[in-house]
Amino acid sequence: MISSPMVVFVGLASGLAVGGGFVAFLSVLGIIPRLIQIVQNKNRLRPLEWAVILGAMTGVAGSLFDVKTSSGFFLVPAAGLLAGAFIGMLAAALTEVLDVIPLVTRRLKIADKLQSIMFAIVIGKVMGSLFYWIIFIPFHRGD
Repeated sequence: MISSPMVVFVGLASGLAVGGGFVAFLSVLGIIPRLIQIVQNKNRLRPLEWAVILGAMTGVAGSLFDVKTSSGFFLVPAAGLLAGAFIGMLAAALTEVLDVIPLVTRRLKIADKLQSIMFAIVIGKVMGSLFYWIIFIPFHRGD
């Protein structure tokens, strides 16, 4: 149990700062409106917003509490896949907001392949994350 009020204050302040920064980052990138544009259905706005909120809350709960499960062998790869997809989508959103990829695809006259290029970036990020966690980390530790 935490005994120092200063530790509690610093922990809460740090969490609020990081959470506020994360929400600001998502707002600046416009991830939710962009997802709505991609799925072309405004009826899915609330489920997408709740998916982001529940994902963030699940991450917070996983960080705060010592969660143990007997099916970790199946949950860890699924969590890794979802985390990799999130990071890939975040990286793709950042590059799209900065108009790097659309600009390059227009200049190279491959604008019709933009969706395939974005999907390849996301898959690459997921595969890189899987390689890191499944192959590199166990090999580096000597498992």
